[in-house]
Amino acid sequence: MGAMLTMASCSEDSLDEKSIFPDPTTSNSTAFDKWLEVNYQQPYNIQLKYRFEFKESDETKNLAPARYDKSVALAKLTKYLWLESYEELKGRDFIRQYCPKILHFIGSYGYNSGGSVTLGVAEGGMKITLYNVNNLDFNNPDIEFLNYWFFKTMHHEFAHILHQTKPYPTDFNEVSAANYQSESWVNLEENQWLALGFISDYASRETQEDFVEIIANYITHDQEWWDEQLGLAVKYTYKGKTSAGADIEKSFYGTEPTAAEIKAAGIAKVESTDIDRSGRGYIVTKLDIVRDWLKASWDIDLDALRTIVQRRSANVKMLDLQTLN
Repeated sequence: MGAMLTMASCSEDSLDEKSIFPDPTTSNSTAFDKWLEVNYQQPYNIQLKYRFEFKESDETKNLAPARYDKSVALAKLTKYLWLESYEELKGRDFIRQYCPKILHFIGSYGYNSGGSVTLGVAEGGMKITLYNVNNLDFNNPDIEFLNYWFFKTMHHEFAHILHQTKPYPTDFNEVSAANYQSESWVNLEENQWLALGFISDYASRETQEDFVEIIANYITHDQEWWDEQLGLAVKYTYKGKTSAGADIEKSFYGTEPTAAEIKAAGIAKVESTDIDRSGRGYIVTKLDIVRDWLKASWDIDLDALRTIVQRRSANVKMLDLQTLN
């Protein structure tokens, strides 16, 4: 049997119309809150949370709040590099319809129990949490730092929203089907993921992460970087004998090993060498699938979007990140 709790009010009392509880939308409002209303909520229907809220945070982590000045800088950068990039290409209505409705800033690293660090978290396409905000240098913003910690994550998570709304071709999943690593992706050697046909180590985790990592890395890097990665998508395998005469096989990734490196690996005598460049072809094939899908499903020209992002990225050091002007 359930119990009912009732509350009664006395009509004879004279009640003050002013609530004893502060209005969260106006209490302790700052100039930054007003700026966010004009630059995020009104145009994009996005709420940016920079104050620390326990209920919005991962309670398993020891976290610090984002600093006010760092939050101002990242909010301006996010609008300029991410929101306005898509708006320039697709218009404001596209952003309002598909972008997550909450952006959440955390000042500290998001350490995991195994020692790894979380760059960002997306929740059901509705919220993105970004960590390490307090290490942003607004006096000398470095685009590599910004992309690694913030903007590659945001493009990555937004790409998830797009493919969850309109599925990509299953042909993509077959290109590198035999090489996905599941949770072992953290154990890959440097450049090994490229030789296996993945643009990043995390892309080798599973097909959907592979798909969005192609998009995020292509957009946030220039052609020189992309070509360099493709050039490193090589596996060199040496078979031979140890100094004791035992059979040995060793693989090297990215660049051809020197004689000293081969010897240090325990190979005293090389009997055969195999060079596998198939990783490059896998990455190129997957990029083509991604490019075609974005155009056919979303009328998004991936190269045009990349051009916009790269142009804006080149301008970050000219932005005023310390005021709300």
